[in-house]
Amino acid sequence: MASDEQGNGDGLYEEIERRALFSMSGDEQAEELDVLDVLKGEAAAQALDMTLGGYIDVHDRVPAFEGSDGQPYTVDVDAEETGRQDQRFAAFLVFIRWAATGAGIMDHVESGDVAYGDDEAAARQAAMDLSLYEVKAELDAAIERRRQRLED
Repeated sequence: MASDEQGNGDGLYEEIERRALFSMSGDEQAEELDVLDVLKGEAAAQALDMTLGGYIDVHDRVPAFEGSDGQPYTVDVDAEETGRQDQRFAAFLVFIRWAATGAGIMDHVESGDVAYGDDEAAARQAAMDLSLYEVKAELDAAIERRRQRLED
């Protein structure tokens, strides 16, 4: 605790909190997947939590991400009418930025439209079928758009 005596412990405390927020308990450790088997469809049962909806189904919670800004985020899906006949509803992702302690919501960013459907449920389901990699890419793109807006 020498760093606390020198006044430098705050950074260490925040790092411990951040790691705790994103770390998994030992009983949630997933088996390593063989990417080639997944691509061939042979490991489909093992890959259930690789989509947004699959992750929620398997873990009974939304996934957490560390954004490109180093901040913790969770994600939710929302949908709205487009006013178009061919794609009546559009789904988009809402990323909630949490305090480093996880104790409160600090801000949010939104993706662009990520999926469409004839009704709200179809649009939401299409968004839930996105891979977690696609969701993370949308988060980082939303953070970048916010950064550019703030610079202007």
